[in-house]
Amino acid sequence: MKLIQTVKRRMGNEGEDGNEPVAKPSSGSTRGPNVRQVETPFPALPMLRDEPPGDRAELFRKKLEACRRVFDFSTETFQKDKEAKRLTLLEIVEHVNNTRNCFNESLMQDVVDMVGANIFRALPAKDRSVMSISDPEDEEPTLEKAWPHLQIVYEFFLRFVVSNDVDPKVAKRFVNQNFVLKLHELFDSDDPRERDYLKTILHRVYGKFMALRAFIRRAIQHTFFKVIFECEIHNGVGELLEILGSIINGFALPLKEEHKDFMTRALIPLHKVKSLAAFHQQLSYCMAQYVEKDHRLAYDIVFCSDQS
Repeated sequence: MKLIQTVKRRMGNEGEDGNEPVAKPSSGSTRGPNVRQVETPFPALPMLRDEPPGDRAELFRKKLEACRRVFDFSTETFQKDKEAKRLTLLEIVEHVNNTRNCFNESLMQDVVDMVGANIFRALPAKDRSVMSISDPEDEEPTLEKAWPHLQIVYEFFLRFVVSNDVDPKVAKRFVNQNFVLKLHELFDSDDPRERDYLKTILHRVYGKFMALRAFIRRAIQHTFFKVIFECEIHNGVGELLEILGSIINGFALPLKEEHKDFMTRALIPLHKVKSLAAFHQQLSYCMAQYVEKDHRLAYDIVFCSDQS
């Protein structure tokens, strides 16, 4: 019950009955070419709690493998199998909550494979030009139809990232640059619930995997450059700026030149983009964090913002 309540709390715009709100119809499937319709029934595996402790690791692996199957939520097919997978996902989250050392090295590849199979997908194509900009309050976000599964997968991966049993020196072979880059690309999702999970997870990855920190900053900078120089619209700029706000707050003094360059090249020019209203509050917070670190940067911010 605690797990289900936690999951419901994270879905901020659900109704009281726990059902997913009606989503605005999308122009195409968000699963793209990654959809794998399952022709065989979802495997009926025994409950983890009913197995002897010595057999649970192998059963856990089998459940992870089973949950790599992806269903198409744009159709009404395979309803029983979809529900069976949802319950299995809930069970493995409950299992990791109550089991020590369940994320051992031999299972890390299975964990990352299952998560990747579910969340990495083609996002729906849309008009990214400045002519398409409208007031965000004028239209409802397009919600991900596969959210009944995706949400629990994100919850599971969050538990993996924050687990004390996961040694970053070992896990970095699985949560590597390629994985993080694919995770970063999902910030362009139309669904604000998904972007909120991604924000929390990427921030935790940044804090835990020190070897990935510079790479994550470069990935964020590249996204901002596309918004600045290619006039693209990106759904996740606000969430990425929220992560940066915490990162900037943790910068050591005196500030490194690379951090000052990031402010000058990637943050200040964001003040001039057409979609500024969508993330102005988060951007202002980042600027304030820089000024708190070094008051002399206030002149650079005001002068460069006026000239950019």
